[in-house]
Amino acid sequence: MSENKLTIGFDATSEAARLADWIAGKVHEAGADGIVVGLSGGIDSAVTAALSARAVPGRVMGLLMPCHSDPRDLEDARLVASTIGIPTVTVNLDPVYDTFLSALRAAAGTGTPAEQEAAAASGRVRLAEANLKPRLRMATLYYFANRLHYLVAGTGNRSELEVGYFTKYGDGGVDILPIGHLVKHQVRELAQALGIPERIITRPPTAGLWVGQTDEGEMGLTYADLDRYLLTGEASPEVRRRIESMQRQSQHKKVPPPIPS
Repeated sequence: MSENKLTIGFDATSEAARLADWIAGKVHEAGADGIVVGLSGGIDSAVTAALSARAVPGRVMGLLMPCHSDPRDLEDARLVASTIGIPTVTVNLDPVYDTFLSALRAAAGTGTPAEQEAAAASGRVRLAEANLKPRLRMATLYYFANRLHYLVAGTGNRSELEVGYFTKYGDGGVDILPIGHLVKHQVRELAQALGIPERIITRPPTAGLWVGQTDEGEMGLTYADLDRYLLTGEASPEVRRRIESMQRQSQHKKVPPPIPS
């Protein structure tokens, strides 16, 4: 089944208007003054920022937070901000990350050589260090949100949220998720309707966790297969097993911490 068939019945223009109203309503309900959103240079943050700009014109700030990032990320983020007409603030997180990571590595080095080798071999070390980036960005977003009395708009979409492809207390730490009900190809349709530049829409999705990292490569799934399963339940046995396993393993990310009865 093609993406075109999956988008039948989805009116991106109407959805953009509905979501702008929804965001405006959430800002009003919270008694907030506006929206802050992290601009990564990717399609999800571009769509979230564009919807926010429609919802509360003149009251949206885009934060650019490079952290040993691909230079194209910053370039594309600025292109998005210019296209939709929102101000930006750039916070270079490189030195913060380096200092923090140095202290953590020094503390973690107290384990036995065997323990350190096992952690490195499992990939846990790379993931632990990579996840510092979205967590530093979350803290940065809330610093500005608190100063401005704004809400933090998250950029996660349904495809990512369903399988837990986000960092707990990182990019998962937000106030609202305007596109959290839309699968990836619906976000692309919305981006077209919002006038997001084509180079942003066609860019391979990445969380920017390390050089060469892509969403699909890390998940072990294509968005096409994931979207098809979420919307129709159709998938090969292998894809179905992969998705359902990710859903089970990430359940803790999607609910409040458990409290004893």
